[in-house]
Amino acid sequence: MAIQASEKGPTSSFGERLASFWRSASVPIMAILLAALIGAIILLLSGANPIDAYAALFKGSFSNARAIGRTLEKATPLILGGLAVAFAFKGGLFNIGGQGQLLIGAIVSAAIGFGLGGLPFIIHMPLALIGGAIAGALYASIAGALKAYTGAHEVITTIMLNFVAINITDFLANGPWKDEGIVARTPAILETAAIPKLDNIPLGFFIAVAVAIIIWYLLFRTTLGFEIRTVGLNPNAAKYSGILVARLTVLTMAISGFLAGLGGSIETLGVVGRFQPGFNVGLGFDGITIALLARTHPLAVIPAAILIGAMQAGSSQMQFDAKVSFEIIDVIQALILFFVSAEMIVRWILRIRADGDGGVRLSSGWGQG
Repeated sequence: MAIQASEKGPTSSFGERLASFWRSASVPIMAILLAALIGAIILLLSGANPIDAYAALFKGSFSNARAIGRTLEKATPLILGGLAVAFAFKGGLFNIGGQGQLLIGAIVSAAIGFGLGGLPFIIHMPLALIGGAIAGALYASIAGALKAYTGAHEVITTIMLNFVAINITDFLANGPWKDEGIVARTPAILETAAIPKLDNIPLGFFIAVAVAIIIWYLLFRTTLGFEIRTVGLNPNAAKYSGILVARLTVLTMAISGFLAGLGGSIETLGVVGRFQPGFNVGLGFDGITIALLARTHPLAVIPAAILIGAMQAGSSQMQFDAKVSFEIIDVIQALILFFVSAEMIVRWILRIRADGDGGVRLSSGWGQG
């Protein structure tokens, strides 16, 4: 009997962990399946074969080393954009300004990349990479300070700062940092600032994965992470316990902006090779989809970004092979975001009871300090 009891304990514990994992993962998984199903219906109505379309999508994203490399290349800035949004969520903030922070990071890294000649690779590339990330952090700190010390809601300020960033980067790329020619863009970065590839696999992807692990460790294994999550759950209780809420708010936004700026830096140094307006459109906003799909968990951001990256990488193959409009991919992504956000619909379909931490609270109330 004693042996049976000792065996039952671990089995029960494993079962509980498995059930907890399913309750957490079921909504995103079902959201993807529902989006794919509705996407298939849309494909049928448009006269395309859904099986051929999805097969072409898979072929364009995972069929060979080149396709996998393209998928990981697309996923890299998405990982960092998703981390930026997810990290802010943990602190009770909704950083919708990832696009602007990414643009600032992208153009600053480009300026360091083409403007500082004579440096060896071991100094030039990390300097350009971190320089862009720090620029994103400083830019996001503006919204963090406004939130902490004036009560201005970060959704409003970050949206406005997106437009400021777009106009600043457009001015720089078409003005003082403009390359020769009629196209608005900066000069190409020097080879010493470029992020290399390992065969077809971009090195930037491994940087992004390493950063995701670091963010997970910071949030769940350090005192600072505990304080950030405490502020996100209840800022009043955090303040009562002695946590400096205002300082943590600014720091949370700064780290979030650092992550978004790092994504822009990698895109400039590892993919585009310069800054050109329009090449980074939407990457910051896609981070919201990634963060919600990952349930704001830093490690879950990685497969979520790979999924969306695969859809983007394989869309041209789907368009070519199955004669499917490119916009279908955008529709499927929008459906995924809809079902993840409206999780009550998914839980009703699955008949799953919501846990206490099942939902994602986007932010504190409007105007709340």
